[in-house]
Amino acid sequence: MALAVEHTETPAAPISAALTERRANAIVDCGWGRLLFGQTFTDPAALAQALRGEGPDRRDIAVYVDDPHVLLAQAPLELFLDPSHMFRLDLDAYQPSRRGQRAFAVRRLENGGDIDAVNRIYASRHMVSGPPDFYERARDSETVIHLVAVDARSDEVIGTVTGVDHVAAFDDPERGSSLWCLAVDPQSRHPGVGETLVRRLAEFLKERGARTMDLSVMHDNDLAIGLYEKLGFARVPTFSIKRRNSINERLFVGEPGVEGLNPYAKIIVDEARRRGIGVDVVDAEGGFFRLTHGGRSILCRESLSELTSGVAMSICDDKAVTRRAVERAGVVVPAQIEAGDREGLEAFLEEHGAVVVKPARGEQGRGISVGLETIEEIEAAVEHAKAFCDRVIVEQMVEGDDLRLIVIDFRLVAAAMRKPARVVGDGKSTIRELIEKQSKRRAAATGGESSIPLDGQTEKAVKAAGYSLDDVAPENETIVVRKTANLHTGGTIHDVTGSVHPRLVDAAVKVARAIDIPVVGVDFMIKAPHEPDYAFIEANERPGLANHEPQPTAERFVDLLFPLSMPAAIRRVGLG
Repeated sequence: MALAVEHTETPAAPISAALTERRANAIVDCGWGRLLFGQTFTDPAALAQALRGEGPDRRDIAVYVDDPHVLLAQAPLELFLDPSHMFRLDLDAYQPSRRGQRAFAVRRLENGGDIDAVNRIYASRHMVSGPPDFYERARDSETVIHLVAVDARSDEVIGTVTGVDHVAAFDDPERGSSLWCLAVDPQSRHPGVGETLVRRLAEFLKERGARTMDLSVMHDNDLAIGLYEKLGFARVPTFSIKRRNSINERLFVGEPGVEGLNPYAKIIVDEARRRGIGVDVVDAEGGFFRLTHGGRSILCRESLSELTSGVAMSICDDKAVTRRAVERAGVVVPAQIEAGDREGLEAFLEEHGAVVVKPARGEQGRGISVGLETIEEIEAAVEHAKAFCDRVIVEQMVEGDDLRLIVIDFRLVAAAMRKPARVVGDGKSTIRELIEKQSKRRAAATGGESSIPLDGQTEKAVKAAGYSLDDVAPENETIVVRKTANLHTGGTIHDVTGSVHPRLVDAAVKVARAIDIPVVGVDFMIKAPHEPDYAFIEANERPGLANHEPQPTAERFVDLLFPLSMPAAIRRVGLG
């Protein structure tokens, strides 16, 4: 089955002898946009006209353009030269890896769940997703091949890659093929997912008779280029041309003033610019920026804006005050005392069995110790917490999973399970080495915002699992290496917005109203997202809006700040 392959004829243009064996003017629909094969177009004006046919919210690419200056001259105000390199793998010389892989499997796209997972991964990587019905039609395509990597234990899709068979697309006499949209779930804890997807696609296409496999990569993506060169790819002197649109804007105008912004600020700045809202980055390192639209100007620090009052901030800042405020609103809270004399601590421990120690003020999980069961552990944890705040809270340990709910304008926008950092044994590496590798992957996936500290808390978690940091973990064994699920210490986040229980939503909104705060991240300990039981942990006045894909967190934040920037139809629905 050949899928959505267009061939347009241009009788006025002579077809060179080199093209007599391939179909002319070949275009392949890939869902997120179209590939226009420049080597099949003899008339640059026809290729430029075809690029003008790009659909809304799509990203078309003219590839294998050997004379880009000629094509750009056809529409200099509409087209631009893509700053990517093309690399080629000689499949005749390619040698498959001898290393086995049992942690995940690679197969073709199969069902609606796969499609949803692929689009979720695309969203997490800020890539253009395709309509679900396209992937339904593309599952058995001979032209466009979608592969997915699937976790062997959970059956979750953790990576995806798309291949295009050039012979099926346009009878390519060179028997070429290409790789597109390689993406790995940033939450994946398995190493080598991207490399394995590249290899499986290469092997699949080689079996079909392809001689080469090409791919396009941004010129400054050193990590990816290093991987491709290790696999045997070599640079090819050809070019790609794209149409100027909002998706491609940063490639042809740059990103003035956003250098140094972290992902939590950048996601908001990107959404504001998409709507035509003025952005002035005040302090990139601190995450401060000013948004201006229609005579209204608001200073923000990531998701904290001038709409949040100083009183609301002070309530969130002091965990004991937060707890009292939400308890009065009818929210379920765990027992809590302020660290003081040893006798009081011993009595609290005896009553609850296990406790959490945390600074009365602080963020990003700093100074928190979890699962303490002896008075000696508590006293050591109190001293550790005092490095972050003179006042220390001792709280009843509530078993369960960590749930973060994002409430904006007193409405739930996103709900996500936060899971502590964990590694998977390979039977060869020490746990310390696995943590270091996982930490590098988390840092790369989050712009340096997430990594796993090799500290006393990590050592304690590993010991609780029955190992030391220098032990070699058995192959495929999962080891939790942190007790807390904070993203800054390597935790991962998994969207559950569609399944969260109404009682949890109601409790999160109660927290927001009790504090009277327009944007807040509410943390609960829960048994399961679809069950009503919970215990309030804390409220964050500056929650990170990144990592909640596919939920529109940045969109709702900008709606709050500038309601008139919403499309008129959406405003009417909201008012209705």
